[in-house]
Amino acid sequence: MLARGTERRYLLEIVQGYAILKTTTFDSGHGFALGHNPGAPDPFVTWQFTEGEKGQRDYYWGRYGNSLEWAQRDFDRRVDDYQHLYHAAVKNTELGPDGVYRYYSTQRPVDIGTYPKPPDNLPLSIVNYDDDRRRPVANGRLMAWGELTYAKPLTEKQMEDYELKPAPANPDRARPSITARLKDGARGQEPPKEPSQKRDHKNHEER
Repeated sequence: MLARGTERRYLLEIVQGYAILKTTTFDSGHGFALGHNPGAPDPFVTWQFTEGEKGQRDYYWGRYGNSLEWAQRDFDRRVDDYQHLYHAAVKNTELGPDGVYRYYSTQRPVDIGTYPKPPDNLPLSIVNYDDDRRRPVANGRLMAWGELTYAKPLTEKQMEDYELKPAPANPDRARPSITARLKDGARGQEPPKEPSQKRDHKNHEER
């Protein structure tokens, strides 16, 4: 059995437009995830998931909300409830990468040739908002068609050439990232018993 711990991912996983910021996985192969999509009407989500033998995940039972604080509370509640109900042992907790730089495409949807691709700083994720129009982002300060994330900051020239706007929460803007605020360690005890049932339904969400 793997020791309980925290693993850092170097690529953001995108599920239905939401970047996965945090997951807890149990030894049973079940787990929970917290996601963020700043362009969605409800920008935060928690999901349950089942992890296959090759690591692929089936996400379902999404709960949506409009604040990080709500999402973190709901995530913790779902993890605790599952652990206590099934006496499940936590396998690991994973966090998205720290120091991600997010840029908004304010003039057009993100497509081929519309964003910088420096060899040493390729995009970690690309998200186009799904309603064919611009949405308010950055607490309503900007209107954007989509967004990109990078491991390192873009230069002023790269932003200007592709008409991208940096997110106010970028690390070089002296404000903690959402992922950094989610560092809270694994919680609770680790009873040895594990649940055995598996789910058959895929991508079922409850709103």
